[in-house]
Amino acid sequence: MEMLSELGLWSLGLSAFLAATILPISSELVLSSLLIAGENPIALIIIATACNVIGSLLNYIIGRWGADTILHRWLHLTPAQTTKAEYQFNRYGKLSLLFAWLPVIGDPLTFLAGILKVNIGLFLALVTIGKLGRYWILTQAILANQG
Repeated sequence: MEMLSELGLWSLGLSAFLAATILPISSELVLSSLLIAGENPIALIIIATACNVIGSLLNYIIGRWGADTILHRWLHLTPAQTTKAEYQFNRYGKLSLLFAWLPVIGDPLTFLAGILKVNIGLFLALVTIGKLGRYWILTQAILANQG
């Protein structure tokens, strides 16, 4: 039973990490299954949040290190367009990182944050708050439906 539990925790970590990339993977099913199996909710929230944030950090790093190639070679953006996008994101978009957990828009937000070189501390704080809140609410809803 302990081995099954450990495998489940690893699968949660892996699914949470991959869910934060552009891959169409969801960690909610794994989290739900482990909660129903009686795993420690706090441990599950911590593992899911940490691994999901690390996945978002990978998006950020790819955006940050690949910005020139992505923006200029692939997307053919001019420096003026890049400056305008950076201004708009800095003015309105940083708090949007609280919603990096959302399907479809969350992954590009973290990638864009890397391209625009958002402060890494602010990035990690906002992304972690949003993802932690999501996993906490999801966990509470599942546990409430069990009892």
